[in-house]
Amino acid sequence: MRRRPLHTDLDLEPVWRDLELPRSFPPEVEAAAAAAADAVATADRRDATDVALVTVDPPGAMDLDQAVHIAPDGDGWVVHYAIADVAAFVAAGDPVDTEARRRGETLYLPDGRVPLHPPVLGEAAASLLPGEVRPAVLWRIAVAADGSTGDVAVERATVRSRSRHSYAEVQEALDAGAPVPEAVRDLPALGAARMALARRRGAIELGLPSQEVVRRGDGSWTIEHRAPLPVEAWNAQVSLLTGMAAAALMLAGGTGLLRTLPRPEPVVVERLRGAAPALGVSWPEGVDPGTVLAGLDARDPRAAAYLDLAAELLRGAGYTPVDGSPPPDEVGHAGVGAPYAHVTAPIRRLGDRFATEVALSVAAGREVPGWVQEALPSLPDLLATSARRARAVERAAVDHVEAWLLADRVGEVFDAAVVEHDAERDRSTVVLDDPAVRARCDGQPPLGGRIRVRLAEADLPTRSVRFTPA
Repeated sequence: MRRRPLHTDLDLEPVWRDLELPRSFPPEVEAAAAAAADAVATADRRDATDVALVTVDPPGAMDLDQAVHIAPDGDGWVVHYAIADVAAFVAAGDPVDTEARRRGETLYLPDGRVPLHPPVLGEAAASLLPGEVRPAVLWRIAVAADGSTGDVAVERATVRSRSRHSYAEVQEALDAGAPVPEAVRDLPALGAARMALARRRGAIELGLPSQEVVRRGDGSWTIEHRAPLPVEAWNAQVSLLTGMAAAALMLAGGTGLLRTLPRPEPVVVERLRGAAPALGVSWPEGVDPGTVLAGLDARDPRAAAYLDLAAELLRGAGYTPVDGSPPPDEVGHAGVGAPYAHVTAPIRRLGDRFATEVALSVAAGREVPGWVQEALPSLPDLLATSARRARAVERAAVDHVEAWLLADRVGEVFDAAVVEHDAERDRSTVVLDDPAVRARCDGQPPLGGRIRVRLAEADLPTRSVRFTPA
């Protein structure tokens, strides 16, 4: 059999060009960021450098927003969660703030990223790099054995992370029974308790594998399906815990910025329930959608197809400002099963800087700064625009790589799973086994079934891929 040449010459410049993505910051923004990095003061903060925090992030990450320490406390735990204090470097209306409002969030591509803040801040002065004393917003949250939240405190502090770790590194150590940093030794137990509590709240989590463009050790590129590691899910629970604590403060103080998602309409739930038998999914009477979905194995094609359908349950997410009393009609997040706010990624998300200031002010019993109150009404639209841009960038990059990988394979036959039907257009969506391309297929073969498909089109200029049943 002919050996296929390696795909090593990936060029994503057309994506950067077509979406007009900047490769750098304006000079005045870079200059303001450098000056802020040199001038930041750490006085008038609690010295919390004695807390043995660590960071757990994707490999190679330099924009480290969070550092964690989990300590046993009776039957429960005390969680210290340090969040990069971007507001210590960025003032409302300065060049860095103006540019951040224009960008909204960090955009990620396989060959680089478009950061929210200049690297002198996001990857250096504000980042919680190991061994460096950094200004931070430090949360202290008591968690009971059943995962419920006890006392919450938040304040400005100086911290020093002890070490940095990747998710895979921590997971491998836990799986092997090898030593892990004391700061995350109880992460599995805490995470499990919080996940069990989320299910009792009726939280909805899909847990679908994501498409990921990866570079192999031989220099070639491909697309793989990657399911989150358990440690990622446990770590996410710490972030959710903090976001829920922040939301509670905002609602108590009558000011803030919530991340909201309405509960799905009953007709949507019933439609999903009606589709369950055809895909082999058991949905007992009286069981909520989140519990049903939590029991599915996304590696099963029929379960994956069902989870694809279930994405309809989580449509309509947005940001809702809280401004006075009474609170807005919709303050909850159906995916979380409770009120929730984004406060744990200020290096990468614009809104977190403002939401954090609200939490700090309410916790200290002082008035929310005017620059925050002025910004709150405009933030939902800014953040919605940046979220749409992020989705467009991610989709364009993956579509480009899919077409590039398959451009010389038109006519070949692949193994695939059918994950979606489009009855109006008489077509489906299939996912290949290898590479993990997700693309349209003519006709409507059985949903959740495994079929053979023939590549009919792979056009790089239009980033389009199409299959037909073989």
